[in-house]
Amino acid sequence: MKRTGLLACVAFAAMCASSAAFAEIKIGITVSASGPGAALGQPQLKTIAALPKEINGEKITYIGLDDGSEPTKAVQNVRKLITEDKVDVVVGSSLTPVTLPLIDVAAEQKIPLMTLAAAAALVQPMDDKRKWVFKVVPNDDLMAGVIMKAIQKAGVKKLGYIGVSDGYGEGYYKELARIAPTMGVELTTHEVYARSDASVAGQVLKVIASKPDAVFIASAGTPAVLPQKSLRERNYTGPVYQTHGIVTEEFLKLGGKDVEGAIFAGEAFTVADDLPADSPFRKATEKYVAAYKEANGGAMPNMFGAHLWDSIALVANAIPAAMKVAKPGTPEFRSALRDQIEKGKDIHLNNGLSTMTPDNHNGYDQRSAFLIKVEGGKFRLAK
Repeated sequence: MKRTGLLACVAFAAMCASSAAFAEIKIGITVSASGPGAALGQPQLKTIAALPKEINGEKITYIGLDDGSEPTKAVQNVRKLITEDKVDVVVGSSLTPVTLPLIDVAAEQKIPLMTLAAAAALVQPMDDKRKWVFKVVPNDDLMAGVIMKAIQKAGVKKLGYIGVSDGYGEGYYKELARIAPTMGVELTTHEVYARSDASVAGQVLKVIASKPDAVFIASAGTPAVLPQKSLRERNYTGPVYQTHGIVTEEFLKLGGKDVEGAIFAGEAFTVADDLPADSPFRKATEKYVAAYKEANGGAMPNMFGAHLWDSIALVANAIPAAMKVAKPGTPEFRSALRDQIEKGKDIHLNNGLSTMTPDNHNGYDQRSAFLIKVEGGKFRLAK
């Protein structure tokens, strides 16, 4: 009987060890695969199939949902993912306005939130709520600072502005308004439009009337085409600066000759082919592109899909140490995962060189920003 009892204990211990070694980690994802943010959310949705199915010997399950670019739906999705699906980390959403209410949910449930949106307000200023939020898209202030240096170097003294009337556009305007005066550049306008607008004629006429040396457009995806096309249709021939939000094939196809020459500060992914063969940035992009093409019948990914890939890369980097603290599916594991993501250092991503700190949950510096130009219908590293 003693021998039988011992064998039973050994078997039970082995079963527990096996269970711990192959514990399932669940990652919940909500993206704007429909609605105004579809140009961002669709490539993110398609990236899910390319994500690693196993990390550090642990099975990874992904649960992806579409929030339709609606904040209320995004909140519903995240609450379902947490309470019903019992996920260990949440990724999303694609747009800043859709993501903002998720900060409260993440803090309330004490679960890491890897946002795919752009505005610095998602991770700044750091507080008890934002300590649960991490962002792979470079902050507005970093990109705005790099592009403003290029604008100043080009001799621009008067800069017209038009941007989307949401957190993304206003975040950029706030940064430009802060930086421009220190560089001797005057912002001549503050025109806004909705992503769903079919015309910006009135706003563009006001921008042109201010007689700017150049125009800055703060928008993302295909909605960023409208102001530049409208400027060209009204015979504005000056320089046009955009943001890294334009990096889609749809932007290039829809904009055609009207978006030629647009300059912006963007990520390594966009110009990976123009980087040296041994660049760690290029290697990170090649790994993502290969996985995406295999999962999507040879189709090419874009920058927005890379946001999701990079978010999972940061989570993957944190999992081994978090597993030493607690088992997946527990509040302790969520907390440990948050702590380890915050400790990630010198991780080359499609979006930049990531080093998180307790005060900085974006983790990039100017080494992560590249000056890029639309040239010959492609995004090229500006010379």
